[in-house]
Amino acid sequence: MKVNVQAPNFAADQKLIHFIDRKLSKLEQFYDRIVFADVFLKVQKTSEKENKIVEVLLSVPGDDLIVKKEARTFEEATDVCTRVLERLLKKRKQKQRAFS
Repeated sequence: MKVNVQAPNFAADQKLIHFIDRKLSKLEQFYDRIVFADVFLKVQKTSEKENKIVEVLLSVPGDDLIVKKEARTFEEATDVCTRVLERLLKKRKQKQRAFS
């Protein structure tokens, strides 16, 4: 699976990009037909501490899954996104098994 990380308005750290790549690569354990993942990192200009936004677009055959989470750090938001995507992929796989 190819992972594209885009961070407009700031330069993303290499460690952060590697962390995101590693986390999203683990999703292939749950659904092996993932084509690619686009990750958008954004920083919201607010006074709140939870101003980091991670948006993941996961392309699978027939559909795209989009998850957007906000947290204190990009790592924390990425963790939450991967947990949600993991649950969605498991659900998708179960539906496919039910129809076959």
